Amino acid sequence: MSRTARIALALLATLFAGAAVAADEYPVLKSGQWELTTTTDRPGAKPQVSTVCLDAALQKEMVDMGNGIRRELCSKSSVRRVGAQFVTDNECKLGNSVARTHAVMTMNGDTAYRTEAETSYDPPLFNDLRRAKTVVEARHVGACKDGLVPGDIVTGAGQKINLRELQSERPAKGR
Repeated sequence: MSRTARIALALLATLFAGAAVAADEYPVLKSGQWELTTTTDRPGAKPQVSTVCLDAALQKEMVDMGNGIRRELCSKSSVRRVGAQFVTDNECKLGNSVARTHAVMTMNGDTAYRTEAETSYDPPLFNDLRRAKTVVEARHVGACKDGLVPGDIVTGAGQKINLRELQSERPAKGR
């Protein structure tokens, strides 16, 4: 999988970290343009700001895609809803490492959320990453603009990726 695809899938995972629940229970976000600020505890890492254009159909597709990825890569996955929070615990295989993640996604209506995730890697990922804490703060900023359509992500580096195209490029399991 290309670096671009990995980045987009990482964004997807942070968008819906708590969304592996029944289709009628996943957090529904207001359609339009969203701004996501991602921070991590990695030394020297600066906050990354990205933009995503969402609609209801794309949100459902993203939840389904995220659930499919979890079924492929994770031996353990649990989600529970507690009021405005979605709490997830996953154990997933990433390359030669096993990633254990605990995440809490706190919704603020349908116009904002904050996800805090703590992950440990055994053995360390990329030979040095043992633990990581990531925080994603997201907010609805209005209608999609600048030519963005549902599925478009603009990364902090200015790269535009469409999640629907990425999903169609992903090989189906068992092919």
